[in-house]
Amino acid sequence: MNDAHRRQFDLTGRTALITGASRGLGAAMARGLAQAGAEVILNGRDAATLEAQAAALRAEGLACRISAFDVTDGKAVEAAVAGLGPIDILVHNAGNQHRAPIEETTEAGWYSVMDTHLTALWRLSRLVVPGMKARRRGKVIATGSLASDLGRATITPYASAKGGLKMFIRALAVELGPWNIQCNAIGPGWFDTELNKPLLTNPEWLAMVQRRCPAGRYAQPEEIAGTAVFLASPASDFVSGQLLFVDGGVTASMT
Repeated sequence: MNDAHRRQFDLTGRTALITGASRGLGAAMARGLAQAGAEVILNGRDAATLEAQAAALRAEGLACRISAFDVTDGKAVEAAVAGLGPIDILVHNAGNQHRAPIEETTEAGWYSVMDTHLTALWRLSRLVVPGMKARRRGKVIATGSLASDLGRATITPYASAKGGLKMFIRALAVELGPWNIQCNAIGPGWFDTELNKPLLTNPEWLAMVQRRCPAGRYAQPEEIAGTAVFLASPASDFVSGQLLFVDGGVTASMT
């Protein structure tokens, strides 16, 4: 790779806020962005867990800091973001799940999923976008899902939130395009993460993954990092309003 190609993916001088960065996909994306030169701000609710992640990154010589707050707490989000300084890259990855048949889905479960995935993305975007507009550059990246496009039983709150997230990103991309701000989503397939642990121990589910996914396996968290770097970097300056699946071919398959 020559210097011109390297510059396309160089994030030196950029600051990235990654929510849900204490483990799993968020931690993997944070490491990838930091390795590309960004200063990363790790967000989650537990400061001790975040500090452990930050210590691992600093041991690699990477620039990072932490900001512990709950993305569903509006006042906490406003106070935290106000003290972070300019944010060039927003990666909203915080997530949760509420699995239940529709008649057993609780109101609290519904709103918890909606607030975490969708309302938090709106809240964070409205806080960081003014600075991006002023600098006439920025990247908003959200973690979508196979459920952004495909339905499954017992996850109506999650599928509704992830479908809404896809359209939020598309609408925001249209709105912010004149300010050179690109907005995109990543649609992970089946990854080996803590959120998926209940499924990883289910032999029937594992057999379904092997049958349904052309790659025939779960992905490891680090396999999402390259996509995050691409969408955060100058290489994607003419890519906006997209949901890019990282799913081993699941959404391309009819099987």
